[in-house]
Amino acid sequence: MKTCYLIVLDSLGVGGAADADKFGDAGSNTYKAIYPYLNIPNLRALGFDNIDGTDFGTPVASPEASFGRLVERSEGKDTTTGHYEIVGLIVRSPHPTYPDGFPVCITDKLCAAWGVDGVLGNKAASGTEIIKELGEEHEKTGRPIVYTSADSVLQIAASVETFGLDKLCDCCEKARKIMSGKDSVGRIIARPFARDAEGNFYRTPDRRDYALLPPEKTVLNALAENGIAVVSVGKISDIFCGYGITEALSAHGNTEVGERLLGYKPQKDALVFANFVDFDMVYGHRNDVKGYADCLNAFDSILPDILKKIGDEDMLIITADHGCDPSTPSTDHSRENVPLIVYEKGKIAENLGTIDGFYYIAERIADFFGVKYTVKEVDAAPNA
Repeated sequence: MKTCYLIVLDSLGVGGAADADKFGDAGSNTYKAIYPYLNIPNLRALGFDNIDGTDFGTPVASPEASFGRLVERSEGKDTTTGHYEIVGLIVRSPHPTYPDGFPVCITDKLCAAWGVDGVLGNKAASGTEIIKELGEEHEKTGRPIVYTSADSVLQIAASVETFGLDKLCDCCEKARKIMSGKDSVGRIIARPFARDAEGNFYRTPDRRDYALLPPEKTVLNALAENGIAVVSVGKISDIFCGYGITEALSAHGNTEVGERLLGYKPQKDALVFANFVDFDMVYGHRNDVKGYADCLNAFDSILPDILKKIGDEDMLIITADHGCDPSTPSTDHSRENVPLIVYEKGKIAENLGTIDGFYYIAERIADFFGVKYTVKEVDAAPNA
């Protein structure tokens, strides 16, 4: 029995993207930004600081894992695009974005479907800031807060106390149906919030993502069709709408993701695919450099327990889906190369260099399980 553990450290880019300027991200380097605050002996032992371009790091003489960096081929820098390419879909045309807010033709449809007389916000904004700005008005009017970012996303924020989580999720499901065709945003996200004892607004951990069904089969489907378990941990199942997933383990935040990952015991050949979301959601988008670094320090502290799960026939892959440099003025994702760590017990480590395509991971996983899979080029919005 063999298991591949695929871990995405959400947004931990390592800079160096040749086309970063095209995305407004010239010079962005998430890893370099947090480096002064890091204490990650276990990642360094695997070879993290040996990766091409980390000339500011502390490379080790004999890395315990193979290491490299991946160059994104897809047109985008968002969660959906990055994850699609990791599992074998190169997105040649990006999902639509709405940097100036959603047009009236869309908001009118949303209001009609939701049974409300208007929405609040309707602009690109930080999620934590917009609930501070509009939380009270939302409670008084019952109008959902709608906002977006530089990514292809429609986010809906509402109070769990006055609006209700079930009603918010229903709004998201209706919005997913409306945002189709040329308006097929990558994700609709439910952003529930509440008040603390002092009356301050805070986001609750009940976030839910409503993504598009992948336009083609991924390596996940190829594995599942060959009797291999595909186990998602955290938001992975939401990203792929469950397509190709045989078992979904719910987890909110890095602590729960780590606990689920460590507690899972495969019963047959399996891919265990986990996303550690807090790097991006809690720290990257809030420009919290020290918090981001501490988050990686915390992951490093559980890495020895993860490595203990890797048997003689197993493989561990650690990567990311894009960047989110917390040291730049922007609070959005950044176009960056991403790290690649491949650990196989007893195997000689090698420098994999700079590899063209996140989809290298899909090919490596297919080869590991002896399954045939061909990488595909797709349009982000297949029903456009």
